[in-house]
Amino acid sequence: MRMILLGPPGAGKGTLAARLAESLSILHLASGDILRSEIRQASDLGKTVQQYLDSGQLAPDDIVVQVMVSRLSQPDCAGGYILDGFPRTLPQAQALDASLAEVESKIDLVIYMDVKVEVIISRLAGRRICPVCNASYHVENIPPLVPGKCDRDEAKLQRRPDDNPQVIRTRLQQYHRLTQPLLDYYAGQGRFYRLDGNQQIDEIYQQAQEILSKVVSSADRR
Repeated sequence: MRMILLGPPGAGKGTLAARLAESLSILHLASGDILRSEIRQASDLGKTVQQYLDSGQLAPDDIVVQVMVSRLSQPDCAGGYILDGFPRTLPQAQALDASLAEVESKIDLVIYMDVKVEVIISRLAGRRICPVCNASYHVENIPPLVPGKCDRDEAKLQRRPDDNPQVIRTRLQQYHRLTQPLLDYYAGQGRFYRLDGNQQIDEIYQQAQEILSKVVSSADRR
């Protein structure tokens, strides 16, 4: 199974992707983690990405696609994967499809987590991040075992500076402006599903499992 999980910042993509990846025994590939890995390795692509970040810019579509396609070409991706945070734009989606077609592969499923703005603001305001391993927590919904410390490495958890209501609203406006053409693109291909991301993670996970069952059943009938 090769799938894409889409949703605005704070939708809970990482949490859902991790659970689905474990249940399906496939990789969870978060674009942010992959980009940071390239930077740490000081690869040519990583150095290019770092140059854009240092200047306060987002890496352009062609660079992001190169990094992601390079990762997807590695042997451990042959068994399937969930893409989290990529693609973000229509050109990225089109480039991804073209690259996969060259190796006679394709994305099987795209799920979009539809979440209300106020729900996202509530979630992000309580989010805490580990600066060492990048693990994500929430002061109410996903608290660490020891308050204020990461379960994995005991690092002091931090609140991202952009996790305040006004900044969140601006980020969401930008996200929806860039993402709507992407949603239309996948919806037109018959492999696109929406789920209600306003619920708790167990209910969201159950919705995702029902979607997966439909996709698998449809594939078996063909």
